[in-house]
Amino acid sequence: MSASSNLKFSGSWVALITPMNEQGEIDFDDLRKLVDWHVDNGTTGLVVLGTTAETSTLTEQEQFQVLEVVIQQNASRLPLIVGNGGNCTRSTIEKTKKLDEYDIDGYLTVTPYYNRPNQKGMVAHFKAVAAATDKAIILYNVPARTGVDLSNESVIELMKVNNIVGIKDATGDLSRVRVMLEADDSFILSSGDDGTAREYMELGGHGVISVTANVEPKLVSDVVSASTNGEYELAKKVDAKLKPLHRDLFVEPNPVPSKWALKEKGIIKSDMVRLPLLTMEPIHQNTVKQALQQAR
Repeated sequence: MSASSNLKFSGSWVALITPMNEQGEIDFDDLRKLVDWHVDNGTTGLVVLGTTAETSTLTEQEQFQVLEVVIQQNASRLPLIVGNGGNCTRSTIEKTKKLDEYDIDGYLTVTPYYNRPNQKGMVAHFKAVAAATDKAIILYNVPARTGVDLSNESVIELMKVNNIVGIKDATGDLSRVRVMLEADDSFILSSGDDGTAREYMELGGHGVISVTANVEPKLVSDVVSASTNGEYELAKKVDAKLKPLHRDLFVEPNPVPSKWALKEKGIIKSDMVRLPLLTMEPIHQNTVKQALQQAR
């Protein structure tokens, strides 16, 4: 894929939540509302069925229903990528082939979790998944959740695969930016760590795939725009408003605080999550409320 076509994966992307009603069923009306809200507030692209979407607790039928509703509501206004990852290469390929039938721009493919493959195993996994589709793949490295860390050397090896076009780097390790840029400056580097995303972009990263953008899409978009334009002091000033949210949206497991914050803002009707997650403990509500107030 060309360097110019890769650019559509840069910018301020949201790792979209899946809203649910009080009975724990998907609230498709609120899902449609969220898509429009992001279009209206500067979000560059939508990540559907990622970690923040509670995909692991959605049935396969529900996953495809969510995707269909988002595609319909989005109406090609924003680029859209879908989480397709898993810890079984064969199953990941089968799911990818089903998803390929939809009008999407690519995939966010997480490192295999739980079985903890070595670097060669992860590289082989990603190459096998990439070979099963012509659509773009964004690697997703999130060691805190998966128990494995895709090394710089492995990423550089995967840069050689034509349709592996970028990475969501949720390690918080800013030293990786320079190494990746030196290897291939057309490879899209998106931070997956809201707390260090501004610094990541100042060092040359191309954007963020954000949890905070669920709650404050306009401000996250402003930080990304300022950083992209080299207006680093402005980016720092805007990001300062978001620092408490970057921290406190993880005071409980993601997306529990994000859903509570969206309900508090009146964007969705319920903060319901599915077991094994529970709605946010009352002891943390004031913390998140204060973080929301600072972002005003």
